[in-house]
Amino acid sequence: MKIIDGKKISIEVLDEIKASVSHRVENNLKIPHLAAVLVGDDGPSQTYVNSKIKACNRVGFQSSLFKFDKSILENELINEIQKININNNIDGFIVQLPLPNEINQENILNEVSPYKDVDGFHPINYGKMALGIDTFLPATPAGIIELIQRCNIDLKSKKCLVIGRSQIVGRPISILLSQNKIFGNATVTVAHSKSDNLKQLCLESDVIISAIGIPEFIKGDMIKLGSTIIDVGISRVDDNSSEKGYKIVGDADFKSVSEKVDYITPVPGGVGPMTIAMLLKNTLKACSLND
Repeated sequence: MKIIDGKKISIEVLDEIKASVSHRVENNLKIPHLAAVLVGDDGPSQTYVNSKIKACNRVGFQSSLFKFDKSILENELINEIQKININNNIDGFIVQLPLPNEINQENILNEVSPYKDVDGFHPINYGKMALGIDTFLPATPAGIIELIQRCNIDLKSKKCLVIGRSQIVGRPISILLSQNKIFGNATVTVAHSKSDNLKQLCLESDVIISAIGIPEFIKGDMIKLGSTIIDVGISRVDDNSSEKGYKIVGDADFKSVSEKVDYITPVPGGVGPMTIAMLLKNTLKACSLND
């Protein structure tokens, strides 16, 4: 078994981005600038945004945070996003999710300029991705691709099961892995909460990418020997043996699954660190397109 160390690989990616920024500085080119829009006081969202700002500082990016009260109206938030769209100093920005229930998330994401959409959620960028046209890829699927490539995992003709059909992870990664690209050419099946015989689908798969958020759902008896598990799920479960009273686990029961796999991503420290790294990689790309 080989553990796919997402933390280590994300540091490699960030170091490469940092080197690119240094090159830009030496050549008097613009320093990339990433901004984040945060609405409300959601704790996990604030923590995640802080992690992005910290990563920007590490690689030499400029960063900005636009924070708004949860009572902001949808049209007011749209006006603020339009201001960021025309701000030439900002190369890319993200709208931190979730948004308050009173705000239509789709309407907001559609207002982000596709040229600054480093989250890869705008319909134009999503459509380009589906057509195999170079664009900003959603950060988590892009991180999964980066892990697969850097670990030299060959997916050609492999049976790949994606569990979860969200627009953020499940759908885009299923599209990417089936494309005729160096990292793709897999035979992809997408399963979800209404799928029958999920255990059988798992047993038939060479690669399982799980993003359903059910703690330790995938057990050792659900996978075949020599398979690969990319665990995107992250859940907090009670753990009386921990000082915090809880532990962080993924969709896979690591103890039983790790005995049978060739490759597996841990939780935490697997896919998670790659998401921010790929967000910054998209921002560098957005900045370079304006050179």
